[in-house]
Amino acid sequence: MEKTIYGPYLAYLPLILEDFSNRIKQKNKEVKAETGYKLYEHFSARIKTSKSMTEKCHRKELPATAQSALKEIRDSIGIRIVCGFVDDIYKIVEIIRNFDDCSIAVEKDYIQNAKPNGYRSYHLIVELSTDFPDCLGNERGSYFIEIQLRTIAQDSWASLEHQMKYKHDIKNPKRIVRELKRCADELASCDLTMQTIRNLIQESSGD
Repeated sequence: MEKTIYGPYLAYLPLILEDFSNRIKQKNKEVKAETGYKLYEHFSARIKTSKSMTEKCHRKELPATAQSALKEIRDSIGIRIVCGFVDDIYKIVEIIRNFDDCSIAVEKDYIQNAKPNGYRSYHLIVELSTDFPDCLGNERGSYFIEIQLRTIAQDSWASLEHQMKYKHDIKNPKRIVRELKRCADELASCDLTMQTIRNLIQESSGD
């Protein structure tokens, strides 16, 4: 069996991810049944590969150990939720905040406070209490999950910006950076307008 940076704790990661994902998906079903509206459009999740995590440890000058991977870096489990509307992002954040076995370790609202390049998203790192042992020797250990929440527009923009970041032979990069920033601002305005329209529809229909 191939050696993994996660050691024996690798076996628990997909179980933790599945349970946490199912809880959010169940909440989505409940909200849709109650209101007729779903909380998100797309839900994706992954366990960071051992190779990718090892490389990240090296970049951060950390030893390539399970403790570095699971306690220092804290994105071994990742979830991305893409919502139709900005308000739904905040609803999901509150749902997660109210999980009894979950505490928020890091919270960054790049929607209200966009990055200088125009990036908008909501980032959480949550610490989840589990029934599984962890690398610190706890029988009922805790594990971290990184969660990114975006609107469809923000997700499209982030994909484009990601392409820009990892292409090294682009002509006129300064112009593209300016255009990306302008586009991000326009998409943010569009998201706001879409939210306003949905609010008006709901108010007029009595929902």
